[in-house]
Amino acid sequence: MRTVNANGEATIWARIIQPENDGLSPDAARALLELRFCERDRARMSELAEKNKEGRLSEEERAELEGYVKVGDVLSLLHLKARKSLKG
Repeated sequence: MRTVNANGEATIWARIIQPENDGLSPDAARALLELRFCERDRARMSELAEKNKEGRLSEEERAELEGYVKVGDVLSLLHLKARKSLKG
């Protein structure tokens, strides 16, 4: 389980993106909702997650997985803002 750091990257991004607010045009919101990990990245994340569960990640792989998690956090914030904007 991850803890939330008040000055961690995801928290800083949340303050910048402000996902609880709308403010995006419908076109911008729809474009953001199109942003997704490609199949290759999803496969790699799955592979790294499995190795992590088994305790077999190298330090390099751990850093790679953390990178995917950070990008996923920001992507989730953008998607939240886009959905909020489309509802507003």
